[in-house]
Amino acid sequence: MQASHRQIEMSIFVWLDSTMSKKPLILVTNDDGISAPGLRTLIKVMNTIGDVVVVAPDSPQSGMGHAITINSTLRCTKVKFDDGPQTEYSCSGTPADCVKLGVHEILKCKPDLCVSGVNHGSNAAINVIYSGTMSAAIEAGIEGIPAIGFSLLDFSWDADFSSIESYILQITRSALTNKIPESTVLNVNFPKCKKEDIKGIKICRQANAYWIEEFDKRQDPMGKEYYWMTGEFINEDKGEDTDIWALQNGYISVVPTQFDLTAHHQIQKLNSWTF
Repeated sequence: MQASHRQIEMSIFVWLDSTMSKKPLILVTNDDGISAPGLRTLIKVMNTIGDVVVVAPDSPQSGMGHAITINSTLRCTKVKFDDGPQTEYSCSGTPADCVKLGVHEILKCKPDLCVSGVNHGSNAAINVIYSGTMSAAIEAGIEGIPAIGFSLLDFSWDADFSSIESYILQITRSALTNKIPESTVLNVNFPKCKKEDIKGIKICRQANAYWIEEFDKRQDPMGKEYYWMTGEFINEDKGEDTDIWALQNGYISVVPTQFDLTAHHQIQKLNSWTF
């Protein structure tokens, strides 16, 4: 018996309704460790958007960059930190390891989005190179997964993340709706200020700024020398379209970041060399 027009219309409606109401699958990670307040804030916000799976380091991994574990074992343990609906795993590896394990062993599929953070401290300018937070997001981008790294310019463990929750929600929803361009990862940094003092969101370029390292030479109780790295952050970029300028002037900076490190504009010049 052939289905009536009414039955066909109802079937299409049910299919469309189920498709449109499906929540996005979101992988959450960070580099400050699974108990970090910044991560707990990010999980809370993502729970209002989709189905959340967390794979985060079991201890702080700041400054690890894109390191991966190849000469030792990796352990990943299911944990529960609060009453939220998310599923959580604590991983002995680096932030990049967490994404790899999350995608290939835990989810066994590509999530709709990967978010990393909220980092305790800046990942603006050259900090993006050293950042475990951004390296996790970039690892997701390499896997073809839309990804965002979030950071707050406050290194304190007790930093107030409540003032940026609505902006995290706004940026994430916009990224899901508009689709992050292929091979691009968003590097989002929040200024350290009250919510009412945030002036808005600016799309920026990475500032030409860097660290000048200094090493404090010390001795341990056994008389052996060791070094403690310190440094000064230098910003030589006076442009008003940079992430540093935006953050210094009360704006949230969003930098579209790529993981193709080729200096394409120099290829023609190097082809003129004689080897």
